[in-house]
Amino acid sequence: MYFLGPQNCALSMVEGRSDDGTFEVLDQLRASMQLLGIRYYFQSSDINPMAKGKDRIEGLAKLRNLALKDLIAHPEHYDEDTTVIFSNDVALCMEDLLELIHQRKFQGADQTCAMDWTYVGDNPTFYDVWIARGMTGDSFFRIPEDGSWEFAWDLFWNDQNTHARWSSSKPFQVFSCWNGVTAFTARPVMEKKIRFRAHKEDECFQGEPKLFAKDMWFNGYGKIAVVPSVNVEYSDEAAKKIKALKGYPSKHFANEGDDAKINWETSPPEKVKCMPDHQHQTFVAWDEGLRP
Repeated sequence: MYFLGPQNCALSMVEGRSDDGTFEVLDQLRASMQLLGIRYYFQSSDINPMAKGKDRIEGLAKLRNLALKDLIAHPEHYDEDTTVIFSNDVALCMEDLLELIHQRKFQGADQTCAMDWTYVGDNPTFYDVWIARGMTGDSFFRIPEDGSWEFAWDLFWNDQNTHARWSSSKPFQVFSCWNGVTAFTARPVMEKKIRFRAHKEDECFQGEPKLFAKDMWFNGYGKIAVVPSVNVEYSDEAAKKIKALKGYPSKHFANEGDDAKINWETSPPEKVKCMPDHQHQTFVAWDEGLRP
């Protein structure tokens, strides 16, 4: 926020049900943010997505919308080209966030995402396979019906162009992504065209980030990209390993020539993989449930 200019930034935090002092620490953060000239929105919620008998995705969607509460209620307080940054529980690096913001501008993208990884063995595995879909409509790697991740090493096996761009650390277009941390245009949120939500009765059961991307496409915001120079993990120790292996974004600045620009496709894939769980995988119309 120092780099971007405190006057250009706002920080929104939603605390939930913690009893370890998190609420008190985040509340005390307000004075520091105000001293820097940063708008700070802090609220607490008792929404528990994991509560018995509750819809987990609906709960997560409500929490994300709470974080956007002021943006939704008072769009006049924000620039029309505002960028929203959401982070899951990944180990954060300043470079990663700045690169996602930069690539959203440089590419003219509506949304940019990192590549998130997990170490289930000696080698890292791409993590957000439930949400991420390529421009083939397929998952980033094959998952057989037994739920095995034995093909996790074979990313973009059925999309030669995407595989080539990923291999050379150049951004590539996707149908949907989140991947631990993302930056997206606030415009459709401020215009109240899109909110985070759960699936409808006639829609595939899926996560709120995938539904968000689907709604983005439906409303004309289909320039969604993964930035493979941004690689994140879910612990400080493993994040150091993934950075040592794949480098920080600054390592890849030399790639930013004319061929680094994405040649955007204006239409989404006709069908997108629906995967409520690994045992049930089908392809459905990308706009299933959105048209009368």
